[in-house]
Amino acid sequence: MRDRGVDAEAFVRWFDRNARDLPWRHQSTTPWGVLVSEVMLQQTQVSRVAPVWTWWMARWPRPSALAAEPAGEVLRAWGKLGYPRRALRLHQCAGVIAHVHDDAVPRDVDTLLSLPGIGSYTARAVAAFAYGQRCAVVDTNVRRVIARAVHGRPAAGTISAARDLSDVGAVLPAEPAKAARFSAALMEIGAVLCTARTPRCAECPLRAGCAWRRAGSPGAEARTSRPAPRFAGTDRQVRGRLLDVLRGGQGPVTRAQLDLAWPDAAQRDRCLDSLLVDGLIEQAADGRFVLPGEG
Repeated sequence: MRDRGVDAEAFVRWFDRNARDLPWRHQSTTPWGVLVSEVMLQQTQVSRVAPVWTWWMARWPRPSALAAEPAGEVLRAWGKLGYPRRALRLHQCAGVIAHVHDDAVPRDVDTLLSLPGIGSYTARAVAAFAYGQRCAVVDTNVRRVIARAVHGRPAAGTISAARDLSDVGAVLPAEPAKAARFSAALMEIGAVLCTARTPRCAECPLRAGCAWRRAGSPGAEARTSRPAPRFAGTDRQVRGRLLDVLRGGQGPVTRAQLDLAWPDAAQRDRCLDSLLVDGLIEQAADGRFVLPGEG
């Protein structure tokens, strides 16, 4: 593996010494806990997920416990994690695991992929991190590390699932448990050292063999900071405001109550319609609005 620019042993040693103490990495974490963490972490910062995950697992330690709750209560508990459709998919996923798989998260990737809302990355992450299997786990951070260390490029470029899985699979240790540990280390290094804008190469365990470093870090001078994506005034913000009205109430709310959430009537109506289409809000027979399953 050294000739590919990735020293797996050095990665794991670094990880053992420096990995962040995240609650879903504890030995006591169940496969269900790993799956919940992976769903919550999609497009959401670790610092925001950790307290919610800890509370969530204390309340719903098994898929059947979550499946027994109304979908509206799950949405209420999701709070400010963002992208609330993930909460509905996780609720549906819990129901399938509880009723089809005897309340046990499946072990193999293909069965995991058959669960509601579980895509390729999440299925592979659960197989690796919950069950210690040897399978390539590829996210944005991993793609960047491989692009630099193996190919000598400053960034990963266009996504190609087949190529990315092949690249990561080529550097995985043969022994499954070591491969799973290495996958976690690879992701961690991409998240905290080999970052997109300010890589901390001097601290990286692969600095001596990194193809990008050996090539003189081409493209480094072109990396400039970009403004964060705009959130204020977007439909995503409006949808969140509307959901907040329902999450904060104890029953159905009127259209007049929702109208107070946002001043732009056309945008507000558009966002309300999209929430209804997505199943995140339901309209009761009397015309008032409720979270799903609470009508």
